[in-house]
Order: sequence, then C-alpha cells, then structure tokens
Amino acid sequence: MSHNTIAINQTRQDLTSYDEIWLFGYGSLIHKVDFPYIAKAFSSIAGWERRFWQGSHDHRGTPKSPGRVVTLIPSEGSTCFGMSYQVTHDVFEHLDHREKNGYLRFEVNIEFEDGEVKAGLVYIAAEDNAAYLGPASEQAIAEHIHNCRGPSGENKEYLLDLAVALRSLEVDDLHVFAVEAALKEMGLQNE
Repeated sequence: MSHNTIAINQTRQDLTSYDEIWLFGYGSLIHKVDFPYIAKAFSSIAGWERRFWQGSHDHRGTPKSPGRVVTLIPSEGSTCFGMSYQVTHDVFEHLDHREKNGYLRFEVNIEFEDGEVKAGLVYIAAEDNAAYLGPASEQAIAEHIHNCRGPSGENKEYLLDLAVALRSLEVDDLHVFAVEAALKEMGLQNE
C-alpha cells in the first residue's frame, strides 16, 4: 500500500450515514488537536497496544530519514487508553490528510469512563503499509527518534509530548515510557 492513504480512506466508510461520529485518538491526536470537535472524552479501545512502529515521512521525518510515530498493534487482553472526539463528517478531509502516511480508518468500539460503548473510528497503520518500520528495542527506537526531524519538528518532541499527555490522563504506557526513558538517558550522556 502507498504511503498516501487519502483516496483509500475516502472510500472506507460513508461518513454521512453516521448519526454521531466519535474518533479515538491514541498518539498526537491526544495533544495536538487541530480540528473542530463537538465533545471530547477520556476513553479506551480493547485489544490494542500503542507502539512506535510506524514511519513518519511527512511530519516527524523525511522520505530519506523517516521518524517513528505510534500505531496500534492487536494485543488480546490489552486496553489502549486515549481521547475520543465527537466530530462531524467534514472534519475528515483534514484528518485524512493529516493521517495520510500509511494510516487507514477502522471502525472500533470505544468505551467511555461511565462504561458506555459507542461505535467509532480510529486511524491505524498496519504492517502492510509502505511506511511501516516494525518492532525494535526501546533503545533502538529512542536512538532512531533522537536522530530524526521533519516538517512538523523534531521526532523527540512527538515522543515527549505524547508521554506528557499520557501522564496528564493518568495512563501508564510501559512502551512509550520506556522509549522516553531511553531517550532521556541518551540526552544525559550527550551533555
């Protein structure tokens, strides 16, 4: 699959048929909310884990030196916590462009703090996309992130902003925090 998934996403769901559209955010959509929304709520989806396994050729890296950003991987028994936004269908013109680097829209069940479950959408970059980098040790991921920069800024800013956002939501994400710790250790060694 191509890096650019805009056209594919435009055919995946008929967004005008939804009475209510909820979008689940688990990465930069938690802390970089550059789109209008009707409501937002802390929420989770079951069976998924956040991983820095997706390449970023257009935001936190370049085609020659892609950065690393998060995607979701299936994980039975796991729960991924994040923020959900109630949006209108027209916001997806912007979001499909923002998430175009290998991410596809999928339908998921989103669980809210009060236990209510609603159908929603999430962007996931599966391993069959051209920008997928795959697994690596947290140390190797931190080194990769440390060395990348793209049009949206340094790759390490993405990691550090995500870690801060997860802590503010009281979400304990072992993978993200291990990569963050390895990055910070590298910074101490370089001083």
